[in-house]
Amino acid sequence: MKKTLKWFFIVGLITLVGIQFIPTDVNKQEVISTSDIRYVYDVPDNVMNILENSCYDCHSNNTNYPWYSQIQPVRLIMDHHVEEGKEELNFSEFANYSERRKRNKMRAILEQIEKSKMPLPSYLWLHSDATITLLQKDSIVSFLNRLKD
Repeated sequence: MKKTLKWFFIVGLITLVGIQFIPTDVNKQEVISTSDIRYVYDVPDNVMNILENSCYDCHSNNTNYPWYSQIQPVRLIMDHHVEEGKEELNFSEFANYSERRKRNKMRAILEQIEKSKMPLPSYLWLHSDATITLLQKDSIVSFLNRLKD
């Protein structure tokens, strides 16, 4: 029994060290894309700050990587979440969406914010500063409602 546990530990340790060498992409642009949402709509500074702080890590081409993202398998999981987030909505590519898709995305953002579905609770566990306050929520909702008019 002790020998099996020892081998299990050794194999686990080798695996953990080995996966550290899996290459990963970096989702980080050097400059703000001209297709970013800020160039599509006149986004107020306070709303843009909220989006950058609470949404852009998963929904843009510019993820702010915390120190623990350098450890595998954390990075692989994080990259998967970012890929899914960008597939659903990418603020950095917003100008490339059709007018219909832009309207649908804005409606979806409004719904997600009003129902407090975003940011995801799992994201907020480690990023409590990304929590959207009621005042911030009101700012985003007001901005989105003005776009509908």
